[in-house]
This record gives sequence, structure tokens and C-alpha cells, in this order.
Amino acid sequence: MTDRAGRRRARRLAIGTAVVLALAGMNGPWVYRFSTEKYHDYKINRPEYKAENGKWEVVEFPEEYRQNTIHAALLHTGKVLLVAGSGNNADNFDAKKFDTRLWDPVKGTIKKIDTPKDLFCTGHTQLANGNLLIAGGTKRYEKLKGDVTKAGGLMVVHNENPDKPITLPAGTKFTGKENGKTFVSKDPVVVERATKNFDKATGKFLGNSPGLGRIYVEAQKKGTKYQTGTQDNYRVQGLSGADSRNTYGIAEKLALDKKDFQGIREAFEFDPVAEKYITVDPMNEARWYPTLTTMSDGKILSLSGLDEIGQLVPGKNEVYDPKTKKWTYTKGIMQFPTYPAISLMQNGKMFYSGANAGYGPDNVGRVPGIWDVGTNKFTKLKGLSDSNMLETAGTVLLPPAQDEKYMVIGGGGVGESRLSSKKTRLIDLLSPNPEFTDGPSLEKGTRYPQYSILPDDTVMISGGSEDYRGRGDSNILQAHMYDAKTGKLNRVADPLVGRNYHSGSILLPDGRVMFFGSDSLYADKANTKPGKFEQRIEIYTPPYLYRDAQPSLTGGPQTIARGASGTFKSQHASTIKTARLIRPSASTHVTDVDQRSIALDLKKTKDSVTVTVPKNRNLVESGWYMLFVTDDQGTPSKAQWVKVP
Repeated sequence: MTDRAGRRRARRLAIGTAVVLALAGMNGPWVYRFSTEKYHDYKINRPEYKAENGKWEVVEFPEEYRQNTIHAALLHTGKVLLVAGSGNNADNFDAKKFDTRLWDPVKGTIKKIDTPKDLFCTGHTQLANGNLLIAGGTKRYEKLKGDVTKAGGLMVVHNENPDKPITLPAGTKFTGKENGKTFVSKDPVVVERATKNFDKATGKFLGNSPGLGRIYVEAQKKGTKYQTGTQDNYRVQGLSGADSRNTYGIAEKLALDKKDFQGIREAFEFDPVAEKYITVDPMNEARWYPTLTTMSDGKILSLSGLDEIGQLVPGKNEVYDPKTKKWTYTKGIMQFPTYPAISLMQNGKMFYSGANAGYGPDNVGRVPGIWDVGTNKFTKLKGLSDSNMLETAGTVLLPPAQDEKYMVIGGGGVGESRLSSKKTRLIDLLSPNPEFTDGPSLEKGTRYPQYSILPDDTVMISGGSEDYRGRGDSNILQAHMYDAKTGKLNRVADPLVGRNYHSGSILLPDGRVMFFGSDSLYADKANTKPGKFEQRIEIYTPPYLYRDAQPSLTGGPQTIARGASGTFKSQHASTIKTARLIRPSASTHVTDVDQRSIALDLKKTKDSVTVTVPKNRNLVESGWYMLFVTDDQGTPSKAQWVKVP
């Protein structure tokens, strides 16, 4: 552009701005607002603006296909699984109306999928065969204190018999020895046999430790007079003889307090080719708000969650074997809050950032560390700032995954706290003595950030709210790009839709990012109007797709083993600089432990590129990946799907 042309363009913009201001002065706020919005639309649609900041577009499904999307996962077919279950709607739950949609973002088609259970607040992760494992969900909705009509709570059943377990059916009655009040179980419970204890040195018998079972009970009748305020022993009605002597219940306070959600044991694999749920063996523990993640041996770790009586699962974690479709407990006890942010390290251990999404005491499992699942040893990590604000924080393995650097984004106080953090925190797990340090700060305290790894080694961070579930109209209409190479956090185009609780983001195979969900508690600043679930999908097109044409990438093998290579055709081979394998996301509740972008060795010819997959199975887990190549301008290709066996 010549200096003269530049001056003419600047003059036109100045005149246009003067006209807008003059109209505003003559005609008042409405014209000013209209003109300002028109100018804003003009500004954000300029090619040079989009090339620096990207662009947002709203996708609104036809009414019959809209749902309250709680979970989303990208499948190797290129389609996106959108799971609502009952969609945080108790009426849907009572009517057994459970929803799943399968959306093709290329063709724009939407398909309804039969949903076997309430997969609201389930856990999910990608399997090596391309299926999505889904485990847990909702057995019962919470009841707030004013809605509870029958006193109830946890009954711990003891079995003193070392020779056999005992099973108590649903409807079993427990009567207090001191208070004389009777409570009824809601489900069956198996109470394991007692354990005989012996002195290791002398072999002397020291007595029995009773087997324990946990069950939710409610008073037979409604009303405050059936509450209990202290611990009591409870006789189990219907038992006789030795069973009557050996079996009893102990309960603390049984009251009309708020009753939390309850989880289910059921598990499923979603088959992207058959496009249906397949039932597999249930978990040993019921879980609501669990995290599922892949371990070193390819098995899937399931941990935390609220159990079938609404209590935090007491540190009993388990693994799913995709070959046998069965679950087994891990060694020892390790307790975490619900939806803990945990993922596989290159040495086979698990990194826990301390971030989580919701339920659990503020003094249990809140410290970040490295967990050796095989030995059950947990090594704490130091230096984390705003450590009291890790609930609703995001955690991402920065690209490339070989560097093993993590970022913890924002977060808030435990429960419905108003606290929120502006911090990002970084940790290098390859350091001899890893400790957290602060990264660049966000402009606002941010709970529920959405985050997605992009093919050019940046991380897209967007949305969230300053307060719990967007309370006080506190949604954050801002987006940033974090450059993992430079450590800089730059503002980009603002999203059009506010997103907080029950939201997430997914990188699509064409390099764009989709955003879903949001579940504001209120719809106004004064917190007087109930919020409405955000059903619109939003697509962000990053700046790199407005600069140059995407480099081509075609042909090549669909399967590449670890340590092996694959050659792909490209008309732009000479300009290609990097290659990345990006694992497809499964996102919910600021938890997306599947995400990772793996750098590949790259060789080029005139019209082809050859990529080599690293050998470390802890770095490159078995499964389907998106293969992107990126040129010297930072523009990625469309992805080729590649399976690592």
C-alpha cells in the first residue's frame, strides 16, 4: 500500500467515525448503539482483523435437535458425539428422557442416538479401538434442604462373621437402639465377611475387623421428628440367630439436610461405526462426576465420583481392561475430589494437577502431585499459586507433549465460593525437581475456562465466568491464544456466547474449534431470574485459516506403529515445517485429560512428507489420532486420521 493510498484509507475511516458520532449526538442512544454495532461487525469481518484475531460463528440446530449438551467427544469418523443424558433437568430424569446426538460438522447432519441410561455427569475417554468408553452417570438428582421430606443419610452396615458375607435386600429396616427410630434402605447391599487379625510375631489371634457395607436409608415417615442428631447403633430387622448377632448398622446424623446426587455403576462403549452404545461390565463402584484416563498398559483408570448413596467414593479406584471388558480395583486407597485432572506421564506415572470440578471436602485430595498407581505412592508437588482456588480450573498438557510441560488455568474456591483466580501456572515435569511457577495472568478471575490444543503449538483459552456458574452476570466474553514456544498470552476475537458451567471445546479435523454448553445459575445481574441452558454451538476459526491456503495432505497409511514411519502426498511439501499427532478430545466439566499434541520427526521430498511416530507408548498411547502438518506461515493442513496400534 502506498503512503497516499494509506492516507486516503485513514481519511475514509475518520469520516465514517465522525458520521457515526454525529448521528449518535443527534438521535440519542439507540442510533449510537446501532451504529456502534454496525461498525463492530464491519471491524471484526475485515480480512486483516480475522488474520490476526480469528472469527466466531454461531451454529443453531433445528429445534427438534437441540439439547443441553453436557459432554462432547470427537470420534475418528470426524463426527462429534454430543451427550446430554437428562441434561441437568430433573423432569427429564423422572421421565427417563435421556439424549445423545451425533453431529457431522462437515455435512451439517444430526442424528438422534438411543441412550440407555442417564449419562449426565458421566466419565469418558478414547479407547485404542476407536470406541469411546463411558462409565457412570446419574442414579438420583440432588434434593435441596427445603425439598427433603424424609430424614435420611448414610448407614454403615457391619458384619462380624468371619465365615461369610451377608446380603441385605432393598427395603431392609434398621431400628435405632437408643432413639427407637426406623429407617429403610433404598437399595440392596453386600457386606463382606469380617477379617481375622493375628499378631505377626506370635501368631496370637487379636480379634476380628468387621466387614463393612454402605447404604442410603430414609425414615419410614415424613417429618422433622424422625431426624437423629447423634450416632446410634441400629438393629437389622428380619435377621435371626447368628446373623442377627453379627450384623448391625451404625449411623451418624440422619436428617432433612440437602441430599447430593447419586451415581451409577453402568458402563458402555460407544461404537462410532455402528453409531450405538454397547453395554460392557459395570464398575465395582457407582460414580457420578468421575474421571476416566488411559494408563501405561492401555487399561483405563476410573477414579473419584459420588457413589450410589451420594458420598464421595472413599478412595477406591479401578481399571477397565478393554480386552476382557471387566473392572478391577487398583492397589490401596487414594482419594480425590470429583473430576480430578489427571493424566499419563512419559515414565508411566500419573500427574495430578490438583484441579477438579466440584465435590469433596476442601482438605481431601486437593494437593497436586505424581502418583505411582502400581505402588500407590503419591509425591506432592510444590509452588502452586492460588492453591485454594483449584476447583473449576483447567489443566492442559502443553504442546508438544514431549516437553511434558503443563498449564493450570484459572479456577475458583471450593463449592459455591465467589473466589476466582486470574493465574495460569506452569510446571516442567522433566525438570529434576519440578515445581510450579506462574505463567501470564488472565485479565479476569476465571472459573470454567475452555481450552483446546491447536496444530501450531498454541492453546486456545476462552470463556468461563468470574463467579460460580456465571452468577451476577459474570460470564467472560474473552478469548486468548497461549503460544507454548514463546510463553506469551495474546487476546484474540471475543466469543459471541457466554459459557461457564457444563461447557467445553473440541478441536475439529479442519483446524477449527467448536464450543458447546453453558449452564448459568441465573440470567441477570441481580440473580433473580433462573438461568437457561445454552444450546447453541459456536465455531471459532483461528487466525491461521485466514492467512494462506491450507497445505494439502493426502494418501498415506491409515495405521502407523510406534517407531515406524508413514509417507503422505503434499503439493506444499517444501513449505511444511512441523507435523503433529493430536489425540481427539472428550470434554466435560473443564476436564479433558485426553488432549495431547505429539511432535513427529519429519522428512520431505518435492511432493511428499514422511513422518515418524515416537516409540514411547506412554507418550503415544494406542488409538486414533489427527495428523496435521503446518507450514512456514503457521497454517495447518486438514487432518488425516491415523491409528497407532
